[in-house]
Amino acid sequence: MITHVKLVSIVVTDQDKSLAFYTEKLGFKLIVDAPFDKTARWIELQPPQGQTRVVLLKVKPGDARLGSLTNIVFTSDDVEKTYFDLKVKGVRFKEPPNKQPWGLFTQFTDPDGNVFVLASQ
Repeated sequence: MITHVKLVSIVVTDQDKSLAFYTEKLGFKLIVDAPFDKTARWIELQPPQGQTRVVLLKVKPGDARLGSLTNIVFTSDDVEKTYFDLKVKGVRFKEPPNKQPWGLFTQFTDPDGNVFVLASQ
């Protein structure tokens, strides 16, 4: 029986820059940072109250997966407060929170232009 999603990968070109973004701006906790191959590291992070971890997977610039919608949706107890808190830290948002019949959401990007959704629970 499948119990939960353990990992999702986020493609990045600069692991150090991305590690700083996800820990310093988004508040994720570093779980693993270990050599992976000759040019990269295995970096696992976890949102403060999350169970699923994210892996910062190093790819070459120009990789087709960079800068697109990631299909990863992060949640927050207060989307508007989180939006303002992250915006002050320099996180780039595509739009202010938008109210829909199913809840409140917005989209933000990481240093590689990957797009994520931040939505209410």
